[in-house]
Amino acid sequence: MITHGTGIKIFTGNSNPVLAKEIAKYLGVRMGDSQVGTFSDGEICVNIYETVRGSDVFVIQSMCHPVNDNLMELLIMIDAFKRASAGRITAVIPYYGYARQDRKAKARDPITAKLVADLITSAGADRVLTMDLHAPQIQGFFNIPLDHLLGLPILAKHFIERGFEGEGTVVVSPDVGNVTTARRFANRLNASLAIVDKRRPKANVSEVMNIIGEFKGKRAVLIDDIIDTAGTVTQAAVELKKNGAIEIYACCTHGVLSGPAIERIKNSPIKELIITDTIPLPPEKRIDNIKILSVAPLFAEAIDRIYEDIAVSPLFE
Repeated sequence: MITHGTGIKIFTGNSNPVLAKEIAKYLGVRMGDSQVGTFSDGEICVNIYETVRGSDVFVIQSMCHPVNDNLMELLIMIDAFKRASAGRITAVIPYYGYARQDRKAKARDPITAKLVADLITSAGADRVLTMDLHAPQIQGFFNIPLDHLLGLPILAKHFIERGFEGEGTVVVSPDVGNVTTARRFANRLNASLAIVDKRRPKANVSEVMNIIGEFKGKRAVLIDDIIDTAGTVTQAAVELKKNGAIEIYACCTHGVLSGPAIERIKNSPIKELIITDTIPLPPEKRIDNIKILSVAPLFAEAIDRIYEDIAVSPLFE
């Protein structure tokens, strides 16, 4: 049974058009003809200038800053394609915003990750393609198919190619919640594992209490899914350096890098920070020790597999 539309069409909003164009280039298709702007009062205005009837439409949109505008662009574009009789609509969300509120941590907390999932489904998306959700259980918040790509193989390949393997390297998890990812990363590098024990008295504020594991005399690689204000990784880097690590590197899939993040990284012992382009890094935030890896080939391969009804799971290996 054919479950896809007739032909791939790639569209994007304003969140990450460079990544969208790279994905289209890898797929060998042109970008869809559309325009996303605003009315004079600030409301989102979407114009689609070509037919999508019966087509397999992929809307590429990260929920990065300005997150509310980018989310509304995604929802309105999905609605436009649904009403234009697209054969199937896939929301391609390299960075899924509002994911850090995935449970009730205290009384009267919202669960925004579930709310956004409901909005995307209600708008008319038939499936979702995303990468490194902040919490894997968010996949279960959707009642439509979701393919969850991993940034870990891209990051691990970069470090392996640079010789970060064996006993001279230690992979450091910045918190207990990220241990599973850090262990997988360490296994790929054939390296040991250390864990930062921290507490977070309030949002975007963390305190390093202790580092569990052997790292003295080794190159340390901190890995996380998201680096936002960079407080956790820079504090961990200071503690690692102070207690005998030779060099400190950090990597993450989603470089949000908001607020004081760039200044903190500049003034930290981190020799290099490796991020991917799920979130565009503006020129004013580009510094010498930040390196960006592209996720375009991986997303292009996933889109092609979804269209051809081929398993996406081999991309996780």
